[in-house]
Amino acid sequence: MKFVVEGKEFQQQLQAVSKVINAKNTMKILDNFLLRIDGDRLSITGSDSENVLTAFVPIMDVEGDGIIAVPAKRLLEITKEIANQPLTFSINEETYEIDLGFLNGHFNFMGTNGADYPEPRQISDEKIELLLPSSMVLKGLNNTAYAVSNEVSRPVMTGIFWDIHETDVTFVSSDTHKLVKYVNAEKAPGVEASFILPGKTAGIMRSLIAKEDADVKLSFDSRGCMFEFGDFFLYSVFINGNYPNYNRVIPANNPFSLVADRASLINALRRVNLFAPKSSNLVVLSLSESEVLFSAQDLDYGTSAEERVACEYSGNQMNIGFNGVFMVEILSNMDDDTIRLSLSDPARPGIYSGIEPRQGESLITIQMPMQVL
Repeated sequence: MKFVVEGKEFQQQLQAVSKVINAKNTMKILDNFLLRIDGDRLSITGSDSENVLTAFVPIMDVEGDGIIAVPAKRLLEITKEIANQPLTFSINEETYEIDLGFLNGHFNFMGTNGADYPEPRQISDEKIELLLPSSMVLKGLNNTAYAVSNEVSRPVMTGIFWDIHETDVTFVSSDTHKLVKYVNAEKAPGVEASFILPGKTAGIMRSLIAKEDADVKLSFDSRGCMFEFGDFFLYSVFINGNYPNYNRVIPANNPFSLVADRASLINALRRVNLFAPKSSNLVVLSLSESEVLFSAQDLDYGTSAEERVACEYSGNQMNIGFNGVFMVEILSNMDDDTIRLSLSDPARPGIYSGIEPRQGESLITIQMPMQVL
């Protein structure tokens, strides 16, 4: 088995596929890339047993066909040093010895029988197939990924909930402290379905779809899905369980409204956060008609900070506490220059939104308040 591949493109695809491979695997074979000759192109596959990512790269001067598993770390290290030239792979199909030739030399190392590499589960015949614009998928993931929970004791919260309707796709994530609901109606799916996509899978997709302009083909059944886009196939097992009713968490009536410049809020919060208690990151918002006063106090160290930001506020004067770090995170993941924070009372969640309507899109984020002593 022999082929020639352009080093730079090959190395880029290896880097992409490596995102799915865990640092430590329960199955030794998963420490490898699976290389497979497929006509005039080479497929590169990586897996963590629940996610399987395959990338394709064109090859030349092909002799024979077959598969081989190659140590991922070693191949990444080698190709990083010789990426800007053609690479010639000569593989002994009986001993799995690999000779990698380049301009002024060659490397010799061992691979493994690729037949031992696990295949992804096939999507059932009862699958649902959708073709969604890459921009629609990417916006959904970008707007929600940051709010995914890391708490493994509640696995359903460690993923992004795709709530697919006839006219739109709603993306939802929550870590119980904050919740993001993003609705995109750029293309009507025409079906009703839902699933929970693992946070790791979402992260891989975000890094890859950003480079692609093509549509994303999505095929899924009750257990998992296959995404096809550009030069990539990504299979993922869904998180099993029922996602909470997110609409019940969103307050129906928050009559008080704070409107302010997003960048000014972020900058002030970052400074005040330096003096907030590390255990809670509590920042108190004192609201009046033309300004909001941010204040924080760390009693353990005897430090405090205050900063005023101009705003337009309509509602009762109140003091309400929020986690300042989460506030910065929420505001930093919004695109609007001017934002609205809708409130009701100090014990109820605040709702963040932009003031300008989005055609075919809507984004709201809620944050749970904290008790002000």
